[in-house]
Amino acid sequence: MHWTIPNILTVLRLLAAPGVAVMFLYFIRPWADWFAMLLFIGAAATDWFDGYIARAWKLESRFGAMLDPIADKAMVVIALLVITGFSAVDPLIGRIGVDPWILLPATVILFREVFVSGLREFLGDKAHTLKVTKLAKWKTMLQMVAIAVLFAKGIFEHNVIARTVGMDAAMVDGIMTGQVSDEVGLVWNYTAAIYTWWIGVGLLWIAAALTLISGIDYFRKSLPFFREDEA
Repeated sequence: MHWTIPNILTVLRLLAAPGVAVMFLYFIRPWADWFAMLLFIGAAATDWFDGYIARAWKLESRFGAMLDPIADKAMVVIALLVITGFSAVDPLIGRIGVDPWILLPATVILFREVFVSGLREFLGDKAHTLKVTKLAKWKTMLQMVAIAVLFAKGIFEHNVIARTVGMDAAMVDGIMTGQVSDEVGLVWNYTAAIYTWWIGVGLLWIAAALTLISGIDYFRKSLPFFREDEA
C-alpha cells in the first residue's frame, strides 16, 4: 500500500467515524453537537476530495477502492446510532422514547448496508459485478447531508434549553407568544430546531428510499450467482 493523498484522506475519514460518537463522551451539549457536526462535515468532504484527486492525479489504488466504501458506511452507521439514541429524549415536544421518524429510515439504511456487505462477501472474487452505481453515490450523499442537518437540529434544540435555564414557565410562554421581548433568541432557536428536524427527517427518508432501491438493484444483479451450477 502506498500512502498517497487519497489514501490518507480515506484513512482519516475512517478514523473520524468513531470520533463523532466520542464527542458526546467528552463534551456537553450543544458543544458536542457542534464538534460532531463539524467533524462529520469535514470527513464527508474528504469523500469527494479523495476520489477527485485519485482520478485527476491517477492515484487510484486497490487499497483505496476497498477502504473508501468502508469509511463511508462507518461514518453513516455510527452517526445514525448517535442520532437515533439522542432522539429518545426530545425536550422541545416532551417525547420520551426513540423517534420513529428517525428509527425507521435508519433501520432501512443499516439493513441495506449489512445486506449488501454480505452479498459482496458471498460473491468473493465476483464482487466486481456489484459496481458502485450513480444511485448508490446519490444515496450516500443524501445520507450525509441528512445527518449533518440532524446534528444541527441538536445544536438549536440545546440552545433553547440553555436559554430557558432560570426562566419560569410563564416567562417562556410569554416569549413564545410574543408578549415578552425575546432578548435571548429563544423563538429563533426553537423555530430553527423544528425546521431542521423536518428537513433532516425528510432527507433521511429520501435517502432511505434510494438506499433500499440500490440494495434491490445489487440483489437483482447478484441473482445469477445463486444458481447451484455456479457453486
